[in-house]
Amino acid sequence: MRRTRQLLQGALCTLLQKKSFDEVSVQDITEAATVNRATFYDHYTDKFSLLDALVGSGFHQLIDERAVRYEGNCRSAAQGIIRAACDYVTASREKYLIHQSAFQPLVDAAIISAIRRVLLEGMAKSSAKTSPSAEMIATAASGAIYGAVKEWSQASHRAKVEKIVPQIQQLVLPLLEQAAMATESASMRH
Repeated sequence: MRRTRQLLQGALCTLLQKKSFDEVSVQDITEAATVNRATFYDHYTDKFSLLDALVGSGFHQLIDERAVRYEGNCRSAAQGIIRAACDYVTASREKYLIHQSAFQPLVDAAIISAIRRVLLEGMAKSSAKTSPSAEMIATAASGAIYGAVKEWSQASHRAKVEKIVPQIQQLVLPLLEQAAMATESASMRH
């Protein structure tokens, strides 16, 4: 199952280096992956869900390679997530030709979703209930992180990653600290 998904994701990645996402069909993907259409649909509902999986797995692989874990330690973990987002967006622009206007919103949503999952995984480890909810905090923070990273990546004279990461971190820490404060507050009550 994992091998088939890797074949399909690899096929889409290869095709995106030659064609725009709009020009890629499920038939193109299955031919490049050497699997049949039924197998494709056993794993993905359409090429959009494959794209989401491709982007998400690529971002999560980068996070895993760097051993970045968000566990409520906002300052160090947020920095690692932001750095990974900067590196991933930069590499993706070249690898997947994501500057194509019709393709860009799909990649934006997939990267935001991947960042959100990383944040939520860490927030779920805390038993504290937050207000606003962990889901709302993760959604706001992931959108803020990606929005700032995207703005940085499109600048004609962009700052070095080492300089921009602390700036973005400063923007998102107030959001992430709400979840951390709720966790601390809950542990002090017990």
